[in-house]
Amino acid sequence: MILMLRNLSLHFIGLACMVLIALQATAQEKPVKQKDLIDVLKNLTHKVLIAEEETIPKGQIHFSFIPAAAYTVTTRAAIAIAANAAFYTDDGPKANLSTINSSLTYTQNHQIIFPIHTSFWSKGNKYNLLGDWRFYRYPQDTYGLGGHTSRLDGDQLNYTYMAIRETVQKMIVPDFFVGVGYNMDYHADITEKGLGTGVVTDFEKYGKTSKSVSTGFSLKLLYDSRRNPINPVPGTYANIVFRPNLMVMGSDQDWQSLLVEFRKYIQMPGTSKNILAFWSYNSFTLGGNAPYLDLPSTGWDEYNNVGRGYIQSRFRGRNLVYLESEYRFHITKNGLLGGVVFVNAQCVSNWPGDKFDTIWPGMGAGLRIKVNKHSNTNMAIDYGFGIDGSQGLYFGLGEMF
Repeated sequence: MILMLRNLSLHFIGLACMVLIALQATAQEKPVKQKDLIDVLKNLTHKVLIAEEETIPKGQIHFSFIPAAAYTVTTRAAIAIAANAAFYTDDGPKANLSTINSSLTYTQNHQIIFPIHTSFWSKGNKYNLLGDWRFYRYPQDTYGLGGHTSRLDGDQLNYTYMAIRETVQKMIVPDFFVGVGYNMDYHADITEKGLGTGVVTDFEKYGKTSKSVSTGFSLKLLYDSRRNPINPVPGTYANIVFRPNLMVMGSDQDWQSLLVEFRKYIQMPGTSKNILAFWSYNSFTLGGNAPYLDLPSTGWDEYNNVGRGYIQSRFRGRNLVYLESEYRFHITKNGLLGGVVFVNAQCVSNWPGDKFDTIWPGMGAGLRIKVNKHSNTNMAIDYGFGIDGSQGLYFGLGEMF
């Protein structure tokens, strides 16, 4: 496993170095006017579809919208509509961009996926209102608990999932916030296909139920020097969330979770618009027993991006530790096309017990197409590889982190 990680790292470093060498030669050239898909359509139709400014004036809303047909390991064939809106509530270079992100997807697996993510900033960045609402009708395989599971042992669960997460954050000093929120995760109509006669699944061993409710308040500490979360340029993001789920508020049982997340974006080379990004995502169950479907798992972060190279829910445990690095570079000088290379590693604790003794690495590359230069929104198309024959195609509107 260590040798495999080392080889993956060497491949990634080599690829990143080749990209850097190719790009450094043009890093000192004069700025080129940026273009996006709207400009391409305008050139084809000879019509002005949007204002020519390359920044968003205060109060003006810019929309990005993509209908798409896709295929991923989680959904198989899928039809999706993805959209986001971006706007400023204040003027000045330090004003944070407010965003609304949503999509509606129907898949070959008869899944319905409808998330809405919001981030509204008040004047002067003094307050930030964060929302995460989800509705899923979700037949999906689970693979058991811990890091010693096999992708060949998929056990289909069918359920309806609804989530409400709202947080209010207040700025204490510039870029540092303290917040409080309300959270509810509700799984209903849970049924299990099973692995065959006489086989007891981890879902049954852990505590099979037909529904689960986890609800309570959360306390949050945040440092965020990014100005545009859709496509961050140099900046830092550090987030700690403690969430006690309480029976007195309607939770099935008392249990607590802790999320510790860190992201860093470095301009490289320093005179270019290319970004070297790092992401650490760590989710822990501190006390009590979380419902099976609320345990930390691959691809169940806020935007379902943890673990490229592996199918969603591939690994599940009481605790999850994840690291990723990605290099984002321009292919065309006008910003219309770009690319990424990435490498990651994840591990979940075994069950019963909380021991970490396996690491599952992944790596891959992707294409970026500028959908809206005003909000700097890209369409992301990535292909990732894991081990044990795992691989997959991933789509998104905006960067993966």
